[in-house]
Amino acid sequence: MMRNLLTDIEGVAVGHADEPGLGSGVTTILFARPAVASVAVLGGAPGGRDLGMLAPAATVGAIDAIVLSGGSAFGLDAAGGVQAFLRAEGRGFVIGGQNVPLVAQAILFDLGNGGNKAWGERPPYWDLGRAAAAAARGGIFALGSVGAGMGATTATLKGGLGSASATTRAGHRVAALVAVNALGSVTIGDGPHFWAAPFERDREFGGRGLPPVITAEDLRPRLKTAPGTATTIGVIVTDAVLDKAQAHRLAVMAHDGLARAVLPAHAPLDGDTIFAAATGARPLGEPLAELTELGFAATLTMARAIARGVFAATSLGFPGETPTWQERFGTIKTKKRQGALPPAPRPKAKPLETSR
Repeated sequence: MMRNLLTDIEGVAVGHADEPGLGSGVTTILFARPAVASVAVLGGAPGGRDLGMLAPAATVGAIDAIVLSGGSAFGLDAAGGVQAFLRAEGRGFVIGGQNVPLVAQAILFDLGNGGNKAWGERPPYWDLGRAAAAAARGGIFALGSVGAGMGATTATLKGGLGSASATTRAGHRVAALVAVNALGSVTIGDGPHFWAAPFERDREFGGRGLPPVITAEDLRPRLKTAPGTATTIGVIVTDAVLDKAQAHRLAVMAHDGLARAVLPAHAPLDGDTIFAAATGARPLGEPLAELTELGFAATLTMARAIARGVFAATSLGFPGETPTWQERFGTIKTKKRQGALPPAPRPKAKPLETSR
């Protein structure tokens, strides 16, 4: 049964860890077996960890996990927590008698969203990364203001974490997961209609469709006013058998979905980054034709996932917070937290376990 989630790909698990007072979090994607993966970075100001190993010409053949995190450069600690969890599980590339889990990561900027970032000497992201890995499961997982999408925003609305899935005519599954922290807008003008509306399935983000007409005012740029506070990061996963060059092409085509759902995208101060991974369960019959159709599906599922992430976002209650789609166009009334914010969190790492 398809759930319209990344976990529709067998052997993929997703876990979140976040802190409302911090206004930030981490989402981890774990693969039951190492997955062939690559990445395409089209934003002008990206942040990531171990992206070089995913280049098609690089030696690494497959990886164990992908991490999406808030926290800007501080969030890069999250991959270390995921590595610690996987190493305790006996996962990783064996070299010199040691297991070295291979974990790639991308980050987004959510440091100015109203959360309490006064965490002291040690940022909490290592602990959040480990907690997200420990929480990773198949099946249903939460969307909206959770994990890496907790503190995400767009130019006009609260951002969030979204997911979507599809099946190609050849029977391959394709699914997307994305944290939407865009420089631009995901909706047309000042109305409720999503740029991704032509691709919507089963009213997954409200069923509003397109407006009767798109005016010149609707096409006026709507941008975040603070520079350097944007980045949309995500992953596209398929059950097809791909090599790294094919995975890279899939990531590039998934960016087409980002550009159809966010206007503008890939700006100089965006860090827009999309990973692509293949679990290798179903071979390609006609490699060029079926890879093209995989990329087409990746385009549409990424666009849908972006709209779903914003549609599902909820308020964190911070004063002056960007409104959610539901607050502006749905039935949810805005509630703002009163008084001082709670102290910044310091998650406590649980004892490492040797089995799940």
